[in-house]
Amino acid sequence: MNVIELHKKTWDRLQARRERLPHALLLVGQKGMGKFELARLFAAGLLCEQPTPDGTACGGCLACNWFAQGNHPDFRLLQPEALSAEGEVEEGKKKPSQQITIDQVRALDDFLTVGTHRGGLRIVIVNPTEAMNRSTANALLKTLEEPPPSSLFLLVSSEPMRLLPTIRSRCQLIAVPTPQPAHAEKILAAAGLNDAARWLALAGGSPGLALEMGNAGQGAWLGTLLTRLGAGPRLDPLAAAAELDKVLRDGKGKVLLKQFVEAVQKWLVDLTLAGERLPPRYFLAEQGTIAGLAAMIPPARLIAAYRASGVRRQEAEQPLNARLFLEGLFLDYRALFANR
Repeated sequence: MNVIELHKKTWDRLQARRERLPHALLLVGQKGMGKFELARLFAAGLLCEQPTPDGTACGGCLACNWFAQGNHPDFRLLQPEALSAEGEVEEGKKKPSQQITIDQVRALDDFLTVGTHRGGLRIVIVNPTEAMNRSTANALLKTLEEPPPSSLFLLVSSEPMRLLPTIRSRCQLIAVPTPQPAHAEKILAAAGLNDAARWLALAGGSPGLALEMGNAGQGAWLGTLLTRLGAGPRLDPLAAAAELDKVLRDGKGKVLLKQFVEAVQKWLVDLTLAGERLPPRYFLAEQGTIAGLAAMIPPARLIAAYRASGVRRQEAEQPLNARLFLEGLFLDYRALFANR
């Protein structure tokens, strides 16, 4: 996916800062907007010895080769081990961390105190910045409070309000907005995604998430789930739970319980919108079915069900009996259609 074309205005804003860079930029926006890729491309262009007129890296100089290989002496990436290729779980080994550790931040000390390789910038990307506990965030804050010269921090966050206010205050904000659907669909189609409009709607307008969902083959289990939800009061909760539990087991970790809950949450949102005679946000092709079901449900029940689904979403992250969990989920859903 071409994130520069997707976010051309944001890219131009970044380029406008090249001559007078602050010590820290905070890129914020909805998850799946391509913020990290924008930060990475911006860093590559700044380190490149012969950048193109639009600010992108040339891809052929020595600095670009170092960057592509992940060993540029003036660049560091701070991210959870679970996001790194090295973070793949091997049998018998400890599960990779979902957090940026304080040791990773402390390891920047030597990097930031030595001279740059060719008298240029040294750049640190932190992604996602909210993946730090308070101690780690405070360790990073000390560096942001007294930044070394010729250094640039590019912080990436989908949840900026989870960051320490003192960290936010020491960064200049770069908003990465949700693109217009027609523009995003064009970019996604060029990236090879079939039925881009459907996946973009399901992803809440997030192109990166739409691409991930479409390429992950979620269509099969999603179709099964929607058929069950579309049955409304005729739903057989036990049969639906058995069917989706089999999907989980056959998926061998590629399909997650939380994905089912997230889809049900989106279905509830669309039911609520339909109850107010508004078009659906997520399930465009099922608009007629959703409108018919919404007419059977008191609005207060939908609100309570959506709140309860938030608890279900948290529970889905825990070790539990998936079959029993799904039975409870579908029993609660069918109860929405009980006589008023």
